[in-house]
Amino acid sequence: MKRAASLLLLLLATNASAAIRWESWDDNLFARAKKENRFVLLDLEAVWCHWCHVMDEMTYADEDVIKLIGDRYIAVRVDQDSRPDLSNKYEDYGWPATIVFNADGGEIVRRRGYIPPGEMTSMLQAIIDDPSPGPSVFPDPVPTIASDAQLSDALRRKIRSLHEEHYDAEHGSWGFMHKYLDAGSIEYAIERALDGEEQSAKMAKQTLTAELALVDPAWGGVYQYSTGGDWKEPHFEKIMSMQATNLRAYAFGYAAWRDASYLRAAESIHHFATTFLRAPDGAFYTSQDADLVQGEHSAEYFALDDAARRKLGIPRVDQNIYPRENGWMIEAICALYDATGKPSYLDDALRAARHEFPDRGYFGDAVALGRAYFALYTSTGDAKWLVLSEKMAQRAANFRDAAGGYLTTRPGRGKLAPSRQRDENVAFARLANLLFHVTSKPAYREMSAHAMRWLAAPEVASLRPTGAVLLADYELTRDPLHLTIIGKRSDPVAAELYRAALAWPAPYKRVEWLEVAKDPYPKLDRAAAFSCSGNACSLPAFSAEQLRKRLRR
Repeated sequence: MKRAASLLLLLLATNASAAIRWESWDDNLFARAKKENRFVLLDLEAVWCHWCHVMDEMTYADEDVIKLIGDRYIAVRVDQDSRPDLSNKYEDYGWPATIVFNADGGEIVRRRGYIPPGEMTSMLQAIIDDPSPGPSVFPDPVPTIASDAQLSDALRRKIRSLHEEHYDAEHGSWGFMHKYLDAGSIEYAIERALDGEEQSAKMAKQTLTAELALVDPAWGGVYQYSTGGDWKEPHFEKIMSMQATNLRAYAFGYAAWRDASYLRAAESIHHFATTFLRAPDGAFYTSQDADLVQGEHSAEYFALDDAARRKLGIPRVDQNIYPRENGWMIEAICALYDATGKPSYLDDALRAARHEFPDRGYFGDAVALGRAYFALYTSTGDAKWLVLSEKMAQRAANFRDAAGGYLTTRPGRGKLAPSRQRDENVAFARLANLLFHVTSKPAYREMSAHAMRWLAAPEVASLRPTGAVLLADYELTRDPLHLTIIGKRSDPVAAELYRAALAWPAPYKRVEWLEVAKDPYPKLDRAAAFSCSGNACSLPAFSAEQLRKRLRR
């Protein structure tokens, strides 16, 4: 009887929520709002988000909320994964984010997270009574754009200090409340560790080991984060950014320290992605929901084994295929292939990369695909992927902001001014820098520098966590390790040398395979490998072991 009553309440909530006519975000929205004397309420949600489901079933099912919205608001619902321009602009507000605009596109309210029905009713009525912007709305800070394309010594010291102060030495990871693997911070720590910095090695290993608590033991994959300041309160959604971040980090960690637990974690994430998130053509879907029943906590469900879960059902998978998310995963799988040499991993990355991704007009899509294609160029030695990577970099350059950095979307696309997103600019600075080193084309150095001038603004660089900006600065101020293999593709020794070069633990490196020697390499009568750093190259190595010995020295 109790269960039947619960189902009835849920059905009533669902039917009530349907009374709100949710619309899509489009360029005519504010013209309509002005004509109809309405406000625009944007519900920026994530389809995998537990509290988004709760808000839909409770707040947006409330009769008073429905009436106020129907009378004076245009209600717009947007899946933040589908609109990086909106997602990046309001990412600091978490999901759900609630933003209310006047008919001119000016913000009146920005709210973070779940809003109970009574509170929502009060807010909606208060806006009608007095539509002036509230205290939650403030102008975005205007950064002091740096004249130099690298951090000043003083700023570098400051944000390195912040990087260390923000580290939780007791539990691991950067940050003291939400525990997760921050991509920039962990990759920066690994790169510094490989340079011999012991403190960075300690932080990287502690965090990678602690993060294992968020790996799903039944299905693989990694939960988004844990609350409460430790690793014991996971939020169970499995979103692509976290799968790719973790897969890449564990691949690097395994390459660096040969820790079997890191390899198992990477394999587990790959297994989840290819089992639950892979489309028939090999491309990847976007996420798996946190809830089996939307709005109900799923801790008990995720404590079950595979068979028990499947008996109850499988949380919803968002089957949208986006270029950005696929770029992230392709790059991550290439890192796993490089670390292990397992051919099936490379096959998976290649299958996904053959999908025809549309140009949606977002900077982040071009950057993610550009990095994915560059990773495939490295993993295969096939120059066609380098050509595609350059094509994406040139597309990304079209989002240039004259003041510095690159915009999420091009100006003029809708009422809201486009924003810049830090991680996307870091990723592009790093990609363009690698393309410069590979091609020697000055345009790529300038692209990288243009992103870095915005990233080096103190207001941008000092935002926590600071690891991503430190990582970009670290790479842009030095040459990558350069490994060149010379030999026929049919030569098994050349292939073995290439595999050894890929597996060498150095995330910041360029690996190329030349079938015929060209300057400055000598012509030899057998396959050989050369390692170069700065202005010096090693003697030729004629076996994988000899190459590893040269690199160890």
